[in-house]
Amino acid sequence: MPDGLLGIEELNRGSIEAILSRAKDFQPLQSQSLKKLDTLRGKMIVNLFYEASTRTRTSFEIAAKRLGADAVSITASGSSVTKGESLVDTLNTLAAMRPDAIVMRHAASGAPHFLSRHLPTPIINAGDGMHEHPTQALLDARTILDRRSTLEGLRVAIIGDIAHSRVARSNVHLLSKFGSEIVLCGPASLLPRELEQLAAGVRLTKAIRDADVIMMLRVQLERQHEAAFSALEYFQFYGLRVEHLDLAKPDAIVMHPGPINRGRELSSEVADFQRSVILNQVENGIAVRMAVLERVIG
Repeated sequence: MPDGLLGIEELNRGSIEAILSRAKDFQPLQSQSLKKLDTLRGKMIVNLFYEASTRTRTSFEIAAKRLGADAVSITASGSSVTKGESLVDTLNTLAAMRPDAIVMRHAASGAPHFLSRHLPTPIINAGDGMHEHPTQALLDARTILDRRSTLEGLRVAIIGDIAHSRVARSNVHLLSKFGSEIVLCGPASLLPRELEQLAAGVRLTKAIRDADVIMMLRVQLERQHEAAFSALEYFQFYGLRVEHLDLAKPDAIVMHPGPINRGRELSSEVADFQRSVILNQVENGIAVRMAVLERVIG
């Protein structure tokens, strides 16, 4: 992957399997917080975040440092971007510093693809608008495979604000490559037609019935222009409660990319439930991003 990682859609199944397998090798390092490798010693990674992010940015920083690389993080709010500098000028400035990879999050769909056509530096997409979030889908797959032998034939319910969710898009692309059965559930206004070609849209109780994996999504109020549901109203129709879990498989797991809104997308009881793997997803984010950085730069 010398060109970086722009999305799941363009990756083949073999490349995805290689990243997931390598991430598994890195998992034991999680419990050895001081253990560092020298795989990427002397390499420099720039994290360029035009949108607020705690989990993803920190995860990439830790991943880079665990591999022995130097990581420099730039957030748009504290950079020349706020002074009116264009995207291309910012990137040309960064390219002149000769980083080995740029990890980028941007509110515009396609921004990393645009830059990859203008820069020789590999770009890793850390989320672009409503388009894709490839490393989230990879860490979600790694989390599922920690508990299941295969993704093949699994029934995965993705529930919530699907229209605005780059996480949903990347997961649909990844899971469909592995033969999972995907069902989508959310308010009609938040179900995009193009994804319904890849996955069926159904009601909440039907989506959860016999599910192996229940993937809840954050309601992205910052991307919604129309009047949003009230938290109470949304929770009433689309919030996940403990009693819903009786409809799923007995060993079904509950996922959420975070940050979670308790009482809107899921109840506190579900968030803290023994089969909730939300914190495992955060942990796996580091191992997966180590595998991606090694593959892109190493």
